[in-house]
Amino acid sequence: MEKLSTQPYKGTRDFYPEEMKLRNWFFGKISETLKLFAFDEYNGPMLESLELYAAKSGDELAREQTYNFTDRGGRDLAIRPEMTPSVARMVAAKMGELNFPLRWFSIPNMYRYERPQRGRLREFWQLNVDLFGCDTYEADLDIIQSAIAILRAFGADENMFKVHINNRRFFNDVIAAVCGTDADGAKKVSKVVDRKNKIPREAYVKDMTELGLTVSQIEQIDALYTMGVKEATALCPESVGSMELVSLFDALCAMGLDKYCTFDFGIIRGLDYYTGTVFEVFDEAPENNRAMFGGGRYDNLVGLFAKNAKVSGVGYGMGDVTLENFLFTHDLVPDLYKSEKKVLVARFDDVPVEKYCPIVDSLREAGLVTSLYTGIKKFGKQIDYAVKGKYSHVVIMGGSELERGIVKIKNLETREETEVAASDVASALK
Repeated sequence: MEKLSTQPYKGTRDFYPEEMKLRNWFFGKISETLKLFAFDEYNGPMLESLELYAAKSGDELAREQTYNFTDRGGRDLAIRPEMTPSVARMVAAKMGELNFPLRWFSIPNMYRYERPQRGRLREFWQLNVDLFGCDTYEADLDIIQSAIAILRAFGADENMFKVHINNRRFFNDVIAAVCGTDADGAKKVSKVVDRKNKIPREAYVKDMTELGLTVSQIEQIDALYTMGVKEATALCPESVGSMELVSLFDALCAMGLDKYCTFDFGIIRGLDYYTGTVFEVFDEAPENNRAMFGGGRYDNLVGLFAKNAKVSGVGYGMGDVTLENFLFTHDLVPDLYKSEKKVLVARFDDVPVEKYCPIVDSLREAGLVTSLYTGIKKFGKQIDYAVKGKYSHVVIMGGSELERGIVKIKNLETREETEVAASDVASALK
């Protein structure tokens, strides 16, 4: 029989203890930061009706990008490729019971059938942060502020990342003014603008021309890509989106957050459900200069599930892979073992195992990570095990130490040994 492969399924990852320590660290930092902003954590099922994603993204896209199947009851199901439809469904299900505005976040794992590449895998974990029930720009401000706070919590500064901000209402009004087009025409132009950095200039101009734009109109749109927010919004001062942008940037400036942010007319966020503010967070490092994550305002999603449901929403999603790349690129990952006390209680043949139990219990009760070495081996082997296992200290109690009622504590970083009473070992280490 041929041996089974030891490799995980393409586009997924194994997480050994060291990788899990890293992930728990950065997920913990994210959770701590968002809870300071009064966001509450939620989750939903891994399986959802395929119809849920078809209603939001179209049947073809839903079937091509999801892992989907028909269950034994004949129901078409999908493993969740994103969280937004699920949270919209959950909000609609308890509209009359929830306390708006809602401030929710989750960090679920998801699956999407696509070609694995840097920053994008088939299985991934994604932070989702959403604020429901506030129609004004203050919610946009709050959401962007939380995204900045998360990256700052890791030690990132304004030289490492930048938040690029636009507004879909403003974009549509400007395109209508420049091109004399309707909402459907503006939508078609937005699709070209959204991919302008992914295609050659010639292809961009060709696509714009095929939509009926003149050379002069293309040049007018090009000029917007280098404008600041005041200059750009002056072109359509009566636009609701223009007023939202001005208010948002004024507030960011007043809070000292403008150094992290920039206006960018080229930010569209291709999904059709975005209706107002949109933003993307870019890594500024030359070797990883790319959009890491983004989001925006989506005012109509809950209405897919509840008639006459008028619940506005604004939020963003951040994948674990792009965050990890960012942290390593900017050397923001600390030595996660250096400051941690982790204690190994060594074993000796001339001491019954039950004599070690009170010591182990006292250390754990004091909140110290502790294990009793299992099995009897030479002391040198136990030290080797402790070093490889990233233990910081070894507690030593052989027969002579037991008789005297003391233990020795060996600091594996300094290699120093100290003697303390066995009853004081927890306080000595703490």
